[in-house]
Amino acid sequence: MNAIANKVQLIGRLGNDPEIQKFESDVKRANLSIATNEFYKNEKGERVQNTTWHRVAAWRNLAEIAEKFCKKGKEIAIEGKLLNRSYTDKEGNKRYITEIVANEIMLLGGK
Repeated sequence: MNAIANKVQLIGRLGNDPEIQKFESDVKRANLSIATNEFYKNEKGERVQNTTWHRVAAWRNLAEIAEKFCKKGKEIAIEGKLLNRSYTDKEGNKRYITEIVANEIMLLGGK
């Protein structure tokens, strides 16, 4: 059961082009923003769309793929794990981030 203890799979659209960071020894990280949509009917019977945004980090060769092929509006599938981290911003406030660290990226059809 440990193999699926921390596993996330999403299909969504990119909200913008990947932000690429380059670190020492040419290691790259791509920061992606993916939107997933859920539809339901409210009490009046009207169709309502709920959009959730997800932060995704892709490292090394996945960052290279994201840099070359992932563009705003493109539909992608990702598989990875959840990671929680914190940092202190420039004003001294502690900030918390939950992101998905991608193990796989699949480019899907569409825009």
